Amino acid sequence: MTEKFSRGLEGVIAAESALTYIDGQKGILAYVGIPIEELAEHATFEETVFLLLHQRLPTRSELQKLSEELADQRPLPAPVAAILKVLPRQASPMSLLRTAISVLGHFDPQADDTSPQALQAKAIKLIAQMATLTAAIGRLRQNQETIPPHPTLSHSANFLYMLTGKEPADFAARVFDVALILQADHEFPASTFASLVVASTLTDTYSAISAALGALKGPLHGGASEQVVQMILEIGEPAKAEQYIKEKLARHERIMGFGHRVYKTYDPRARILKKYSQKLAEQTKDTRLFEIEQIVEKTVIDALGSRGIFPNVDFYSGTVCYYLGIEPALLTPIFAVSRIAGWMAHMIEYVADNRLFRPTTRYVGPPLGHYIPIDKRA
Repeated sequence: MTEKFSRGLEGVIAAESALTYIDGQKGILAYVGIPIEELAEHATFEETVFLLLHQRLPTRSELQKLSEELADQRPLPAPVAAILKVLPRQASPMSLLRTAISVLGHFDPQADDTSPQALQAKAIKLIAQMATLTAAIGRLRQNQETIPPHPTLSHSANFLYMLTGKEPADFAARVFDVALILQADHEFPASTFASLVVASTLTDTYSAISAALGALKGPLHGGASEQVVQMILEIGEPAKAEQYIKEKLARHERIMGFGHRVYKTYDPRARILKKYSQKLAEQTKDTRLFEIEQIVEKTVIDALGSRGIFPNVDFYSGTVCYYLGIEPALLTPIFAVSRIAGWMAHMIEYVADNRLFRPTTRYVGPPLGHYIPIDKRA
């Protein structure tokens, strides 16, 4: 029998999941059956966390309890905070975050417990502390003192507070909340798959999340939003945008923030973030970046839309965060602040009916032979 080979495992069904539904041809994304548009319009990130972890929406009391648990888990163990301060401040923020998560595991006495109850508890802790770590890394990179978490702010508002030192305006907090909701899960991209491969060995959760962060650090997965912002800033003026993109296309260079392995139409997350990017541009009275994006989008779609190349979530998530005052280098760690919810939800789901990942390879080497003594080799 001829074994089927799929480079990069593209199109291979590696597991069953009740978490995320995607129709890449129609541009549909839903968490546990709820369209992402409805969650972005009506839900909070905390509700989305509960939805992913429990595969249903919470009651009012359940949501209140979850919010309180997340707030309780925000502070870092003192030794972790101290270690973070002595790491090289100009190292990659994703490298710092990966190291910090690994260190965090040493201060969890139940780190190796993979029972459903322990994984749920670790999910709350990691969702809360991923945000605290990322905000601390952002502060330290600017040679600023870290700011302790606020006990009563929402998850999104607290992150912006820890990063900037100021309680955010309601609209800014809501926009960031939507950004977190939109990136909380997305089926089986490289980071989620990496975490499950590691988790399937029944090792500790922190090892699995460190693997996810290592995968997310790669520019083909999590680094695109930062590169989009850098591209927009490099263009600088709307009048230069069309020619800039046409020259890149003529050189067959990739335009970051466009195209997706799954979506062959407009990414539904990008549609939502585009509206918020425009609103933020209007509020800040600085529409230049948004105007550049519109020209870039039109130029790319005119050239490549017939091939299914449209904006993905990274194209607008970067400028949304930039308008909120977040430096581009933090965009991939912020992706992790959101996606930790999906990583943990998939881990809980998969380990409940665990099967060690062990794919095979197609051998393309020489035929079987024999060892040749060294004095008889040509």
